[in-house]
Amino acid sequence: MDWKEKLSLDREHIWHPYTSLIDPLPVYPVESASGVRIRLATGQELIDGMSSWWAMIHGYNHPELNQALARQSEKTSHVMFGGLTHEPAIDLARELIRITPEGLDKVFFCDSGSVSVEVALKMALQYWQARGDASRKQFLSLRCGYHGDTFGAMSVCDPHNGMHSLYSGFLPRNIFAPAPESTFDQECSPLELQAVEEIMAEHHKELAAFILEPIVQGAGGMRMYSPDYLARVRELCRKYHVLLIADEIATGFGRTGRLFACEHAGITPDIICLGKALTGGYMSMAATLCTTQVAETICRGDPGVFMHGPTFMANPLACSVALASIRLLQESGWQEKTARIQEQMQKELMPGNKLPGVRRARVLGAIGVLELHRQVPVGDIQKIFVQDGVWIRPFMNLIYIMPPYIIESGDLSTLTSAMLKAAKHIGS
Repeated sequence: MDWKEKLSLDREHIWHPYTSLIDPLPVYPVESASGVRIRLATGQELIDGMSSWWAMIHGYNHPELNQALARQSEKTSHVMFGGLTHEPAIDLARELIRITPEGLDKVFFCDSGSVSVEVALKMALQYWQARGDASRKQFLSLRCGYHGDTFGAMSVCDPHNGMHSLYSGFLPRNIFAPAPESTFDQECSPLELQAVEEIMAEHHKELAAFILEPIVQGAGGMRMYSPDYLARVRELCRKYHVLLIADEIATGFGRTGRLFACEHAGITPDIICLGKALTGGYMSMAATLCTTQVAETICRGDPGVFMHGPTFMANPLACSVALASIRLLQESGWQEKTARIQEQMQKELMPGNKLPGVRRARVLGAIGVLELHRQVPVGDIQKIFVQDGVWIRPFMNLIYIMPPYIIESGDLSTLTSAMLKAAKHIGS
């Protein structure tokens, strides 16, 4: 089959994410990828601004990560984790405990970010059941939040821009607080905290946990909020005896300029969800960490175990490449890299605030966003981006980039220029 035939088969039979099979968006065939460049089957190269949905932080085809996979594949590619263990899982757990906020010292490995959230929700529910308080069956979440596409995760996503209406009657009904309004460089207002405290005061006896994305709300709107807000929410959770779950799937491993976004507020959640960049984008893997107090409470209750067990839990290949990715990150000067990316994007994207079609430009760490007044016509704008030699995938009214940390200034300028050009086109 040539590529024309292969793309015809793709169009006819393969369902891509958030895409219609009747009127699908165009897809672009990839031949290979290396560094920050994706090479299409046509020979054209695209500068990647997305890190393959925020995960490929070291770029593509990295020799150290390739070697980690190759070495582990010579030993064992997979072994069940029920009743067995292995060195890559033990070493990775030790490293995650070391680098995450202090006190998160129990590790549950799982398959993907959505599953990590499912695990966190189940931990919270089992925790309260083990304490003899089965009435705590609901979760508090933030509007404009996103936590994944599985049913439990969907139930704590924004009820309006999420998928609640499609699955009403099946999704659990949870409670939502207003999205934070204070920006990253502001203190939160008393009114923001008042709204959260009023909800907690009324519903704390029903709440298993408060789940949020710390500092940056990702796919629900790419919003960046005050560390002060996060610190105060941590205090309110303690006051009302509600567990705090931090979804760091998108923000973890340096994306916001700190290794974990919780560090901006100096807080430790009761449970943390990790994924995406955990393996440097090489394999699907996630982890849910919790405090000893949460874990031991669960295990002292009925049935005495945590009720979850994915088939590919702690896959040795994934653990090995995750460990190599974390070590590479720590040795790579990532702080200087993300600071440089942030500084350059602030210079090049913030002037976008003057464009008529732009509602607001914002930058934090290695995240750059243009929020527009209008919905982005994804298929049309994607074609323009590809013509300009960049890979940027907008959604809703947002054009944003989360490039690999290894990106050089010239390539980053190409991305930011393409973003501004697209914003002008949409706003004209």
